Amino acid sequence: MDAIDFDLSEFLRVCYAMLELEYFRVSHDRTELYIRAVQPALWLVLFGFIIGSLRAIPTGGIPYTAFIAPGVLIQSATTVAIFYGLMIVWERESGILKRLLSTPAPRYVIVIGRALAAGMRALIQSLVIFLIAAIVGVKFVINPINFLISLVIVLIFSAGFAAFSMSLATVFKTREKFVGIGQLIIFPLFFSSNALYPLTTMPAFLQMFAYINPMTYAIDALRGLLITNNLTGLSTDIFAVILFTSIMFYIAAVRFKKIVE
Repeated sequence: MDAIDFDLSEFLRVCYAMLELEYFRVSHDRTELYIRAVQPALWLVLFGFIIGSLRAIPTGGIPYTAFIAPGVLIQSATTVAIFYGLMIVWERESGILKRLLSTPAPRYVIVIGRALAAGMRALIQSLVIFLIAAIVGVKFVINPINFLISLVIVLIFSAGFAAFSMSLATVFKTREKFVGIGQLIIFPLFFSSNALYPLTTMPAFLQMFAYINPMTYAIDALRGLLITNNLTGLSTDIFAVILFTSIMFYIAAVRFKKIVE
C-alpha cells in the first residue's frame, strides 16, 4: 500500500472530482435509478401488505410495511453499491483504470473517492425508495435531524459496500462472474439481517450471524431514526457501520492495484 502522506486539500479535490463525475452520470441517465426501484417497490407493496395482513410476525405494534421499509431501503442502496464494482471491471477492460492509477493521487484517496461517489449514487437511490415508501403509506418520524443522520448512515454504509465491491473486482475480473457473486452476497446478508423480521424470532445460529452482519446495524439505525424514534442503540449501530466501512476502505486500498495486474 502507498505510504500515507496525507494532504487534505488533495484528498478533498480528488473526492470532489469523483463525486461531481458520479453526479453528472446520474443526472444524465436516470433510467437505472427507476429500474432499480422496481424490486424494492415490490417488496414494500406486495410483500409488505401481504405478510402484514397475516399478522404473523411480531413487530412491536409497527405496521409491517413500515417495519420492513428501512431494510428495503438499505438493501436497495447496498445493491447499487455492490454492483459499482462492475464499473471498475469495465474501466479495467477499457484501460481507464490503468490511467487513473498512473495519476499522482494515492491509491487510498482514489478508493475513498470512488467509494463515496458510489455511496452518493446509492443515497440518491435510497431517496427514491423513501418517496415510494411514503406514497404507500409508511409513516416516517418527522424530524429533520433524524433524517439527516439517516442520510449520512446510508452514505457511509453504501461507501463501505462499494469499497468491498472494488476488492471483489480484484478477484472476479469479468462482468459475468461479478454479477453472479454480487447476487450471492446481497440476498444472504439481507435475509440474515433484521430487515424482514426481528432478531428474536430467528433461530440461535442465525442470530449469531445477524450480529456480525453489518446490514443489521444499518437497518437498526434507520428503523430507530425513521420509524420508531427509539435511539437507544444508535451509537452502537453507528460505530458498527463506521468500523465496517473503515475496514473495507483499508482492504480495497491494499488490493486496488491488483485489479490491473
